[in-house]
Amino acid sequence: MSAADEMIDIVDEQDRVVGRSPRGAAYARGLRHRCVFVEVRDELGRLFVHRRTAGKLVFPSRHDLFVGGVVGAGESYDDAALREAEEELGVSGLPRPTHLFTFLYDGGAGQSWWSAVYEVRCPLPVRPQAEEVAWHAFLTDAEVARRLTEWEWVPDGLAAHERLRAHRAGG
Repeated sequence: MSAADEMIDIVDEQDRVVGRSPRGAAYARGLRHRCVFVEVRDELGRLFVHRRTAGKLVFPSRHDLFVGGVVGAGESYDDAALREAEEELGVSGLPRPTHLFTFLYDGGAGQSWWSAVYEVRCPLPVRPQAEEVAWHAFLTDAEVARRLTEWEWVPDGLAAHERLRAHRAGG
């Protein structure tokens, strides 16, 4: 089954399920759905950063500060966070990611989704999924800060990153 054919829950402004749709149709019609964002750090505290493949349905070939993706129909945010992290990193036995907060991302033009943000430490060697990840590295926070102005990033990941920084600062 292609990513466009995967069934996802459609939700309202209160994050209540109001229907289901194939993912591709939901994107094309601008239907609100659910996503997970998992910040992954290695044992040294470096952040996993990657560039998405050119074939991605949303934000192809852009860099991302999170692994994650769309929550499947009937799937919980917590289960989706673990599934997506293990799939994208190419690992199994990852600790369950810790939920930090959830927010409604609205990028305009029908790009709106509930976004659950998580964090996890990955002590395992990663073998990122070739269909999802074109390039990857674990970068220090200083390296990430430099790259934020140099690389093209996924906008929802930038929004999650900004909220995560505010969350950690107590805001």
